[in-house]
Amino acid sequence: MSDLGVVLRVARKDLLQELRSRATTVATLFFSATTLVLMAFALGRDQSVLAQSAPGVLWVAIVLAGIIAAAQSLQADLEEGAFDQLLTYAVPRATIYLGKLLANWTYLSALALLLAPVALILYGASVTGVGSYVALLAALLLGSLGFAVIATFYAALTSNLQAREALLPVLMFPVVVPILLAAVRATESVVTGSGAGAALAGTAAQAADLRMAGDWVLLLAGFDLIYLVVCTALYHFVVDE
Repeated sequence: MSDLGVVLRVARKDLLQELRSRATTVATLFFSATTLVLMAFALGRDQSVLAQSAPGVLWVAIVLAGIIAAAQSLQADLEEGAFDQLLTYAVPRATIYLGKLLANWTYLSALALLLAPVALILYGASVTGVGSYVALLAALLLGSLGFAVIATFYAALTSNLQAREALLPVLMFPVVVPILLAAVRATESVVTGSGAGAALAGTAAQAADLRMAGDWVLLLAGFDLIYLVVCTALYHFVVDE
């Protein structure tokens, strides 16, 4: 079997496992919805403050739900012995990592695409123009990819530790900060730029915000590539130790 076939089979196994149990889906959706609602109440009734806070709150909800998803996906494999079984196969460890990464990215991307319109509506924010929607989609997908790269790697790194649920976010957050900053700024450029500020400043301001969003998306893609190469190269050291 080719390496690509192994990656796809591992991803398919993880996704089918989640579709059957739905444990992670229920937990992450409930947790994300609670985060969005509580933050909306905490920020008050000022519409401008709510609209400006939408990108940051959206990514807070995605990140916290992503930690739960990454930890639970590997934990289920460890409890059932499926992960140890995977390691007995004569396949590169990188293919196992990429398969789990693909499954986590698919799940996080779906979650982000579901939460984004909910957050925009709940916080009274808006996105105007096809270019802004494309930039927002790119920010959501690339931000989810970068987070999934780090979360999948550190979930395996902490899998044999007793306090892995507590250590996973502690170890992850310092590394994932560049991804989150770039994702939030890219999202903020198209969301807040198409609200009241853009209505006053006109098309020129929207174009400037769109160019800024493009720059942040390119930076986000660069971070994703660097983390992907490093984590893929180091994964076999993590699982074989």
